[in-house]
Amino acid sequence: MKKESFGLRFLYYTGVGRFFLKFITNRWISQIGGFLLSTRFSKLFIKRFACKNHIKMEEYYCDDFNSFNAFFSRKIRQEARPIDREKSHFISPSDGYISIYSIKNDLVLPVKQSHYTISSLLKNEKLAQKYKDGICLVIRLCVEHYHRYCYIDKGKKEGNIYIPGKLHTVRPIALESVPVFIENAREYTVLHTENFGDVVQIEVGALFVGKINNFHEEHSFSRGEEKGTFLFGGSTIIMLVEKDRVKFPEKYFMKTEQGEEISIKMGEKIGVKLKKDSIKTK
Repeated sequence: MKKESFGLRFLYYTGVGRFFLKFITNRWISQIGGFLLSTRFSKLFIKRFACKNHIKMEEYYCDDFNSFNAFFSRKIRQEARPIDREKSHFISPSDGYISIYSIKNDLVLPVKQSHYTISSLLKNEKLAQKYKDGICLVIRLCVEHYHRYCYIDKGKKEGNIYIPGKLHTVRPIALESVPVFIENAREYTVLHTENFGDVVQIEVGALFVGKINNFHEEHSFSRGEEKGTFLFGGSTIIMLVEKDRVKFPEKYFMKTEQGEEISIKMGEKIGVKLKKDSIKTK
């Protein structure tokens, strides 16, 4: 993972920087940036960006992009992101760096000195109770990652719930000092999946991400079908899984406790459905 830039250290670690931070995290600043990156002029940044971030353009459908945002939300070739079709396998909805946490009652996400609750994340205490003692997955996308995301299983989804907010960066430097996930603008839905129960998926916007673009409201979906895309910037997907539904490898929990993340790709297996007879009775 990349070393934090001088600019981010200035913004989050100094008094003067935090003064400017209050201004640049306003959503309208990112909306202006999003507008500029959707103009034809922004095409000039594509080649340098792809080179700097070591993006393998041969993996993508490379049309004549009419803007930087069109390039940023480019579609990947199917063979570059194969979808695991085994029904019992819980797959990643996106590329990114993953951390996994156990939900203790309503409390989750101990990032350095910051703690979050599921009810504050969703602003819905009744729904949050459903995930008591469950699992929370946090997948952090950086600018070099593929920024489209998919459905993890076959099922039906409810409508999207949008929660307005600020737009901090989602890099670790911000997570250390700001309750980013409950301050940032975000959108979530409940996925009624065929194999893993009711899973909540939350897309969290970030600095200079002008839009979270989910393709559907209420919808019947299939495993690997595209769910949506982020526009320019880093961003995060959070997933809430009910207790005793999915077993995730211990390595994820161990690395998370050590303050480390593991790189994953969209469509790959990251967990396994728990069989009823494998659940320990109390």
